[in-house]
Amino acid sequence: MGINFTNFLSSQSKNTKMMDFQDLDHLDGLSISVLSANLYKTNRDDLSMFYFRNGANHASIYTQSKIVSENIKWNLNQNTKKVICLIVNTRNANAFTGTHGYESLKKLSDLISKGLTEKQKQDEEFPRKINPKEILFGCTGTIGEVFPFEKISHQIPNLISRIRYTQNKFIWMKAALGIMTTDTKPKIAMEECKIGSEKIKIYGIAKGSGMIQPDMATTLAYIFTDASLSNDILSKLLKKNILNTFNAISCDGDTSTNDMVSIFATNSINNSKIKSINDNKIKNFDRALNNVLLNLAKRVVADGEGASKFISINVSKCKNEIEAKKIAFSIGNSPLVKTAIAGEDPNWGRIIMAIGKAGPKINLKKLSIKFGNLKIVQDGKLYQNYNEVLAAKYMKSENIEISVEVFTGKKDFTAYTMDLTKKYIDINADYRS
Repeated sequence: MGINFTNFLSSQSKNTKMMDFQDLDHLDGLSISVLSANLYKTNRDDLSMFYFRNGANHASIYTQSKIVSENIKWNLNQNTKKVICLIVNTRNANAFTGTHGYESLKKLSDLISKGLTEKQKQDEEFPRKINPKEILFGCTGTIGEVFPFEKISHQIPNLISRIRYTQNKFIWMKAALGIMTTDTKPKIAMEECKIGSEKIKIYGIAKGSGMIQPDMATTLAYIFTDASLSNDILSKLLKKNILNTFNAISCDGDTSTNDMVSIFATNSINNSKIKSINDNKIKNFDRALNNVLLNLAKRVVADGEGASKFISINVSKCKNEIEAKKIAFSIGNSPLVKTAIAGEDPNWGRIIMAIGKAGPKINLKKLSIKFGNLKIVQDGKLYQNYNEVLAAKYMKSENIEISVEVFTGKKDFTAYTMDLTKKYIDINADYRS
């Protein structure tokens, strides 16, 4: 399977090299195939298949939008213990496409299941018939455009014929590139851990650059592990670890119709059976999964459309986590805050504004605000030794950290976002061009 570097070479990323990414290699039970279905005007990969020849246990979390894409509807309707295949297309969101969009997926699932059934006959000692319900879809791109069924269906045989049973770093990179839309760089992450005495791999790829707000956003993230874990355990682990990762990021405050974060377990490793996420034997996996999700989530923010700054907002000493989260995102989603940071202006008054409008009560007599290690506000007043020159110098950093202490309790939350630049407007003003 050749690497289509058009996605990579035409990207806007600065100084991005293959060696900058982790060395994801082979993961038993998973096969990957990526190609171009000519969904874009330029020649780039836009159709990806993740094939589990023996099936995979799975769990997903989807957008909370009241308007969802047809692929999300399809996935929610497939009540199957194991999945055989995940198909992801870019350029077209298959949202607001009505009957045609849904029926296209139904026809594609029939075509794919027949093709994979033949693949099973060719390659497996004990082949099985693949059911269309064992196929999931991920779609991302423009909302409201007719789903390109003909282009995609025409490439399904080629996609299946290109299945390779061994992966390496280049194939993972190809897959990560193949699911991008306005992203300027691919997003991959990995961790290794143990369940009991067995070594486990957790690999992940993601896409996302704009329309990003908690409850995911125009985010697709796919996590793969060779562990043996039930659907129930996977679901509980994903729900737990999504809270401080993909539900802790925002680029522009907009939630998409297509958000999808999924985890697939190929059951290739004969690890200890896990019946509860409170089992001590799953703790290392739990921690490693969070690391992978947080790594990918941060990469989404760092690659936000037009972003020049990566911003962490730590809100602590709140009554509860919900209030801490409200304050963090009030700051992170404020256009005034984001533009000030883009302009490298230490306009702390805009932070004050965002805290005040968030809703939760604050202890104004003790309120504290810091930029990095620089004290801005202390005990509810401008810090007596505040230095505007040092603050302005700090704002030139690529990584900006804002810390707020509210002093109404002991709970905290950290949100991640990016600045708002003229480039963001340029990208979204002609997104469909």
